[in-house]
Amino acid sequence: MKIIKKPYKLTARIKAIKKNGKTVGFVPTMGSLHEGHISLIKKARKENEIVVLSIFVNPTQFGPKEDYKKYPRNFSRDKAIAKKAGVDIVFAPSAENMYPEGVSTCVEETNLSKILEGAIRPGHFKGVTTVVLKLFNIVQPDISYFGQKDYQQAVIIKKMVKDLNLDTNIKVLPTVREKDSLALSSRNIYLNQEERKSATILCHSLTSAKKLIENGLTNTEEVKKKIRTMIKKEKISGIDYIEIRELETLQPVKKITGKVVILLAVRIGKVRLLDNMIIK
Repeated sequence: MKIIKKPYKLTARIKAIKKNGKTVGFVPTMGSLHEGHISLIKKARKENEIVVLSIFVNPTQFGPKEDYKKYPRNFSRDKAIAKKAGVDIVFAPSAENMYPEGVSTCVEETNLSKILEGAIRPGHFKGVTTVVLKLFNIVQPDISYFGQKDYQQAVIIKKMVKDLNLDTNIKVLPTVREKDSLALSSRNIYLNQEERKSATILCHSLTSAKKLIENGLTNTEEVKKKIRTMIKKEKISGIDYIEIRELETLQPVKKITGKVVILLAVRIGKVRLLDNMIIK
């Protein structure tokens, strides 16, 4: 497994790889790897001859009061996990490598990025789309892999790829959960034992909503009300949103007539957690 830190060095290596007709699968991450990331790597390994994993905690997607400096980082551990999972190249640039002095260009999706997470975290998705576009330009992947856990992010990246005619195929893989049903996230390590127990209510409420919908409840406000009642029974700091939206446009749904996605953002103590479920 090769570790590369300079963007131009990786681009040169990728050009040589593609010149030999090999396909490149790409898994972009901010490190602190877990089973969710490993599932993406394994899928990329099955479908491509070369697998590139990026580890970069992107400063431009964090707000001024968010946890950029405290975000978990353990490169030695991540490197060992990546090697075992079958990664060929780890791209681990510094912030200075990705954003040299004088950089003043960004890319922004202006519709989907303004709602849900975008409304609560202004500028977040501009940081995401800019860094992902830069990574796509550096890696030139045939297929790029993302997790469903960050559902809105995946939808926005797919939209960016379509709108800008980017030559990569986006694959979104199902959320990987721990044994207690908590969606895997690098931020789960911030939860204490009591908070972690409370956090499982996110998945439990989504599962209950799924059953209600399958049994004929189609009014979204009623479904949301029942989810809210369940979540509030636990010790939480607050609910940022409970939303039921169309899969691709993320527009609100009044009556459930086909596939929808239920999106949750809940604060457990000081930890903000996201979860979602696609339901027919």
